[in-house]
Amino acid sequence: MKARVAVLISGAGTNMAALLYAAKAEDCPYELVLVGSNDPDAPGLKIAEAEGVATWAHPHKGMARDAFDALVDTELRKAKADFVALAGYMRILSDDFVARWQGKMLNIHPSLLPRYKGLDTHQRAIDAGDKFGGCSVHIVTPGVDDGPVLAQTPVAILPGDTFETLAARVRIAEHQLYPPTLAAFVTRERSPDYLRARVRDLAMALPEADEVLSHGMPCFGIVKGKKFAYFTEDHHGDGKIALLVKISGADEQAQLIELDEDRYYRPAYFGDGWVGIRLDLGDTDWDAIGEWLRKSWLAVAPKKLAGLMGAADEF
Repeated sequence: MKARVAVLISGAGTNMAALLYAAKAEDCPYELVLVGSNDPDAPGLKIAEAEGVATWAHPHKGMARDAFDALVDTELRKAKADFVALAGYMRILSDDFVARWQGKMLNIHPSLLPRYKGLDTHQRAIDAGDKFGGCSVHIVTPGVDDGPVLAQTPVAILPGDTFETLAARVRIAEHQLYPPTLAAFVTRERSPDYLRARVRDLAMALPEADEVLSHGMPCFGIVKGKKFAYFTEDHHGDGKIALLVKISGADEQAQLIELDEDRYYRPAYFGDGWVGIRLDLGDTDWDAIGEWLRKSWLAVAPKKLAGLMGAADEF
């Protein structure tokens, strides 16, 4: 199933068009389900309409930022969007809107971030005597152009370049960069490397945790102590990417499986004291995974070490 992407624009929509045409390839992992704008006259809306993509527009003038963003959010939810791609959307987003789409919204910016956040990026690069301008795709966070950068393309600044000539070449680079970066982003929640790295970061943040290989799987334990988690990828040919954690026993295992049989399962060869949690469903709650790891760590930690953890939590 392809990821459902909504694109927000304010003008010509050339980056939106690049995303749209890339989505026509059969192997593209996303589809455009909505193009929205804060300008009903944005030329990009006509492109989307001609290509059969649903559109929505509403002028933002005269509306409070939070109120307008709430309208946009409603339309994104109606379209059942999984992700949002900003493509020349000239609006500073409210913190509440960004929080609603945390980790699900990308932006393309015409500079090599963290250099030249905000406007007039090409002229600023020329005035600074830089050898390269360029573009960046980043995850949207509350700070303007401040989120983690996923990909960049440098573009050489030529002698005699003006804002317009540099911008034209950077725009070509943007059209090349955005579609594959978005494609990689929407599939990463099913990527073994990404999932393994997320589990590793959470597990190794626990006190005295270490990582070894056991039964061919990365597993995490307390140094010179018991194991509290395993990362499984197609273990014994089961086709799953999952986290195995300690639980209280058969009753808790049965309750979890009954609660969500697609997500929880009884891992082969591990018995009733463990449960498998699928990580490859595309909607992993990483805060919940962190809590599962913490509880599993507590289940095997020596009392003295567990006591230190409890004291730290209280502090």
